[in-house]
Amino acid sequence: MHPSFTPPQQVKIGDAAAFAGTTPRAIRHYHEIGLLPEPERGTDGRRRYGYDDMIRLLWIRRMAEAGISLDDMRAAFHENRDIEESLGRLEETLAVKEAGIKRQRAVVERLRAVGSPLGLLSELVTNRLSHLPPGALRRSDLDALLVTERVFGPLGAAIQASSFIVLATYPGLRAEEDRLDAAEAGLDDGVDPLDPRVEEVAAQRYAHHKAVEKVIEADGLDVDEEKLFETYDADLTGEEPALMSVSEAITKMPYGFSPARLRCVELTGKLMAQDHAVDS
Repeated sequence: MHPSFTPPQQVKIGDAAAFAGTTPRAIRHYHEIGLLPEPERGTDGRRRYGYDDMIRLLWIRRMAEAGISLDDMRAAFHENRDIEESLGRLEETLAVKEAGIKRQRAVVERLRAVGSPLGLLSELVTNRLSHLPPGALRRSDLDALLVTERVFGPLGAAIQASSFIVLATYPGLRAEEDRLDAAEAGLDDGVDPLDPRVEEVAAQRYAHHKAVEKVIEADGLDVDEEKLFETYDADLTGEEPALMSVSEAITKMPYGFSPARLRCVELTGKLMAQDHAVDS
């Protein structure tokens, strides 16, 4: 004997969700946006879903799995838009996702190869610094490159990397960098911006910058920088993310510098600007 079985004519929302492989919350959302007509409620005030409701729900789930947007689903059901139009948009969306996945895989590969947060920076920057021995770069170096990449893009950070290559290679220059960092940190809120020490530290920072630039030229790193400009321009696709302007970055990146330290930075910048004006 075969067991008698009579399928229900209607089911509750929980059963409908379980059969379709979704959730009651998702089904309610489909009702809200007009994708799935809301069925009449039973005497107990609960929705009851029949065969036609379930068929539509199953198609909705299949389209969702294919990546079709809810708006395109609604248009498809109402037959007021060519399916080719929806598929074209879907292909564009998938292409963007594929490009994103490709970028993520490239970052994972760099992280594995480099074995440090350096791999999270752009390939242009990582390639310039990956030859350095482990521990040669400070975390503060990577922090600076991260900020530069946000403001000036990969090329700007790759150019800045020359300075960190020099600091990692010449212990004397690294020691002077550390001394100047400490001196600048000492220009706290207790120091008057017009204190002579401010100008002294600015002049020393400028001299240190010139010393680093001299080594960059002597070691041929400036030639590498010129090559970066050529390869970077050639690799541009026009889809690069928009960069933040320097003026905008200044108002949004907090450093908490004291007035004295800010004046020191400004004086150093003026000395460097005067130097570049003479060269040009």
